[in-house]
Amino acid sequence: MVAAAGSRLDKLSLDTVKLIFKRKSMVNAYGDRWIPVNLPPAHPLRRLFSLAVFDALPEDMEEYWNEQYFQGINPPEVLSSEEAVLRFVAATPAAIGYVRQAQADARVKILLRIPSTGDLGEPP
Repeated sequence: MVAAAGSRLDKLSLDTVKLIFKRKSMVNAYGDRWIPVNLPPAHPLRRLFSLAVFDALPEDMEEYWNEQYFQGINPPEVLSSEEAVLRFVAATPAAIGYVRQAQADARVKILLRIPSTGDLGEPP
């Protein structure tokens, strides 16, 4: 999990990430509104992230998001690539996203490392 390099946050727990990405936690400890971003559902990293955090694949979350939609809650925005996530997170206060550790650079701060137990394959 990454945030902008200048973020006041130093770390996140897996439980907190789950709440943020399910839109159950909307504001961080500093009063800033969370802006979580996802990769496309077919992206190998999105699939691993979903399994690690929710114990479910993105398509398994559709019913959850349909229910949330009718309560006025939208899922996290989807960005097209890890580079897009890095650019968005680096430029957007309170944004968080995920990229492979090897992709994280000086633009972002790593708040949580989520172990990968699967093969990432090639992004679509």
